Amino acid sequence: MTLPAADLLRLREALADRVYLRICRWHLYLGDAQLAAPLAESLAALLDQGPAAAASQAAGALKVPVGDGKHSVSLAVLLPSSQMAELKDIAAELCR
Repeated sequence: MTLPAADLLRLREALADRVYLRICRWHLYLGDAQLAAPLAESLAALLDQGPAAAASQAAGALKVPVGDGKHSVSLAVLLPSSQMAELKDIAAELCR
């Protein structure tokens, strides 16, 4: 699915401000981690599969470098279940 540039920007902003990774007890918002834009692009491309599937697949496919980039972890692993639900809600808002 292709989103107009304005919708893609709104998606990126929503992801940046509303979704965070949880590492130990720290919350790192996707905007601060510079992950909102790549997740928005991936999510937008998958929306025709439905919001829940798109959110799960996009989060699973996005690799987050850790350490000095020697390793990477799927974003889905770093998202608490409440934030995966938030990601699915944001995707559902786009499909309305």
